[in-house]
Amino acid sequence: MVTTLCAFTEPAAADFRLCNNTSSRVGIALGYKDNEGWVTEGWWNVSSRGCETLLKGTLIARYYYIYAIDYDRGGEWSGQAFMCSRDKEFTIRGTDNCLARGFDRTGYFEVDTGEQRAWTVQLTETGEQTVPRTPGLPGMPNAPATPGQPPSVTLPVPGQAK
Repeated sequence: MVTTLCAFTEPAAADFRLCNNTSSRVGIALGYKDNEGWVTEGWWNVSSRGCETLLKGTLIARYYYIYAIDYDRGGEWSGQAFMCSRDKEFTIRGTDNCLARGFDRTGYFEVDTGEQRAWTVQLTETGEQTVPRTPGLPGMPNAPATPGQPPSVTLPVPGQAK
């Protein structure tokens, strides 16, 4: 299973949503920058073929970060944007010193909303899709040198070695 992320805006609702179009149940953690700084939150449990609103209201940032776990088949969808998480429900402020603060240091993948007011991420099962993304966090030490020019990369297949 390879994850494809597609997005579309929805004129009726200005939210950040994720739809799980896979045959597995998934757990979702989300990272984003709000008016007070970086925050990570989790877990949303999204059933197979289900959707979940992760953030309600008009989006205030361009970049959002997702880490997902496949509950049924094992594996994860991750990236190179390192932020904090934990096994139980969480809301964590800041992305520094995760381990020293008693949290896990987790690699999230980036979603570039292009500064749209609403965005939906689609997790789908396909064989040959790639996802444009830029590793790193804008404004963080691992930020890309040229924002807005993301390479195409294939996200890890859950259950396979990294």
